[in-house]
Amino acid sequence: MSEALVVGIVRQAIETAVIVTLPMLAAGLIAGILVSIFQTVTSIQDNVLAFIPRAAAIFVVFALTFPWMLRVVTGFAGALIRRLPELVR
Repeated sequence: MSEALVVGIVRQAIETAVIVTLPMLAAGLIAGILVSIFQTVTSIQDNVLAFIPRAAAIFVVFALTFPWMLRVVTGFAGALIRRLPELVR
C-alpha cells in the first residue's frame, strides 16, 4: 500500500468524522451562545444553567440525526471494505 493511498483513506475518515459531528457541534455552539446572552442580560451566572441547555440541544440533535449519521458511517465503512482487496495488493 502506498503512502498516498493511506493518506487518502485517513483524509476520508477525518472528513467523515467532521461531517458526522458537525450538526451536534453547531447545536452546542448555538445553545451556548443563546445561554450566554441570556446570562448576560439577566446577570445570572450559574454553571448548571450553562451546561444543561447545551447538553439537551446536543442530545436532541443527536437523536434526530442518528439515522443519517449511521448511513454516512456505514457507507464509508462499506466502501472501505469493498476496496479491501485492492488495498491489500
